[in-house]
Amino acid sequence: MKSLTAAEFADRVGESMAAISREFMKQQSGEFYKVKITLPQLAILDLLNRLGELSMSDMARFMNVTTAAMTGIIDRLVRDGYVMRIPDPDDRRVIKIKLTAKGSSAAKNILEQRRRLITKIFGVLSRDEREEYLKILTRIQDGLKGRE
Repeated sequence: MKSLTAAEFADRVGESMAAISREFMKQQSGEFYKVKITLPQLAILDLLNRLGELSMSDMARFMNVTTAAMTGIIDRLVRDGYVMRIPDPDDRRVIKIKLTAKGSSAAKNILEQRRRLITKIFGVLSRDEREEYLKILTRIQDGLKGRE
């Protein structure tokens, strides 16, 4: 393979990432459809599943949206029985969001399906290639965090 210029590399990486993302979302959309959930809603369920109850402002910061936008996402999750609002006893201005049993189950099912899909996708790589890919992704992620 010939050496790529920076622009050629950027174009190839961009094309590959977009194609992989499209295929990943296409294959995963069936599970989203079953539970009638959007990608931002899944991100919130995943976050709550990992970290426990959180304030609206913490979730808005995580999703990089306004608290008003987060309120809309949470309203739909509450309506559909995936999360519940819990007032903070120490500060009545603060509302915490917590998964319900239905939300916890949905998050775990979707994330398990994602795990199976990722395992299938990366099955074309050897163990050494997968480990190297993970090292590269981790370095990129760490580099991005350093620039915040």
